[in-house]
Amino acid sequence: MRLFRLVKIISVSLKYGLDQMILSNEPTGRLAWLSRYRRRFDEPAGARLRQALESLGPIFVKFGQMLSTRRDLLPPAIAEELARLQDRVPPFSTEEALAQLHAAYGKPVDEVFARFDREPVASASIAQVHFAQLPDGTEVAVKILRPGIAPVITHDLALLDAAATVLEKVWPEGRRLKPREVVAEFSKYLRDELDLMREAANCSQLRRNFKDSELLVVPEVHWDWCTTNVMVMERMKGIPISQLDNLRANGIDLKALSRAGVEIFFTQVFRDGFFHADMHPGNIFVATEGPARGRYIALDFGIIGTLNDSDKKYLATNFLAFFQRDYRRVALAHIEAGWVPAHTRVDEFEGAIRAVCEPIFDRPLKDISFGKTLLRLFQTARRFEMEVQPQLVLLQKTLLNIEGLGRQLDPDLDLWKTAKPFLERWMNDQIGWRALIGQLKNEAPDWAGTLPQLPRLIHQHLTAPHNDALPAQVARLADETRRQNRWIAAMAGLLAVLIGLEAWHWLH
Repeated sequence: MRLFRLVKIISVSLKYGLDQMILSNEPTGRLAWLSRYRRRFDEPAGARLRQALESLGPIFVKFGQMLSTRRDLLPPAIAEELARLQDRVPPFSTEEALAQLHAAYGKPVDEVFARFDREPVASASIAQVHFAQLPDGTEVAVKILRPGIAPVITHDLALLDAAATVLEKVWPEGRRLKPREVVAEFSKYLRDELDLMREAANCSQLRRNFKDSELLVVPEVHWDWCTTNVMVMERMKGIPISQLDNLRANGIDLKALSRAGVEIFFTQVFRDGFFHADMHPGNIFVATEGPARGRYIALDFGIIGTLNDSDKKYLATNFLAFFQRDYRRVALAHIEAGWVPAHTRVDEFEGAIRAVCEPIFDRPLKDISFGKTLLRLFQTARRFEMEVQPQLVLLQKTLLNIEGLGRQLDPDLDLWKTAKPFLERWMNDQIGWRALIGQLKNEAPDWAGTLPQLPRLIHQHLTAPHNDALPAQVARLADETRRQNRWIAAMAGLLAVLIGLEAWHWLH
């Protein structure tokens, strides 16, 4: 089966002339001899690339979706064509959709919903969406998993893993770049998309995180109608983020929207450690009516990224140092985290980072070539043996999506100035006295459960049969108790001072 899939990839590439696209960018070199076999095609290169990706299936469609946001890397015609992948993937038939619903609920669809629209409103690589109405009249969107998609994904991921294995063996830098770990991370999140109950849980968590937000709206999940293959959620009404003229016509402030997008991203990453990791334009709408007017609407929660406290602190330190142009702090953070070898000379690494990053400051987003910047960063990575971190692949992908959205909404958006105040507030909350009070509050339940047991534990220890050195142990215990008492007294005093400062701040 894997060989069959490989043959299909090659045949599709030849059918749509993808080899011709490669040769057009490499007129000389080892492949130059193939130019004699050039063929003519009636359709432009962008249309052929889109059709090839649709033919190859979900992994390749998602790759095309990501590329469509990189307007600085692609010719405009190809970028526009790939953007069609976001909402024009061919749908599966109504009969298949009804069969999926019948299998999920054990009865015909008309006995489940008061109304079910046979025509899908959106079709993606993993699933498609139909509008419906619950028996109580609630308007909902019904997401149905694409039939037979699991084996296709399994085969494609197996091919990617095989390619990564070969890369590690034949390419000198393959082991440092950890391609197999990157594929494994991508595989994990892609397989998660096949479980719509997991996606529903992601949606519910994100909605709870932004319950009182003035920036983002997340649909409500209707759990009684959700299964592994079907997800039912609140129907959201808005305009796709890519329809800029329509947004302007509805009086939406695009500059404010671009700044809000940056704040939403950093809030998800640093406050929650739980972020929407598939933020291409097809998954983002803007509300134009009612109380939510002007807010983002998030859709499609199949790919969610998570970060632990260590990851968040490391990223915030690097971002803040980067915004402050403290390249030495950036270099030290990478060495301390083990991302580059311990023997790396800090001054050399600092200078290399400065050479890459300094030219992009104080310039609007439209004047920055992130393609060239990334290329130079990769060259720096090779020079200092910096390892790729698979756990941050989704975050890197999401950053690219954010950049693409920001570029479309406001080419003059200063990403750094927008993000810096948020990161400074977050860092103050993490390392200041508010963080100490928060940690004490979090650990209070553990102390409350442990303190009542201390007398019994001490008595058991002192009266143990094997306790031959009782006097010495008593002395050590007394000494330890005195130290603990001093520590507790110090903490109590510090807490009192902090509470006093908070009260003073509140009164003034």
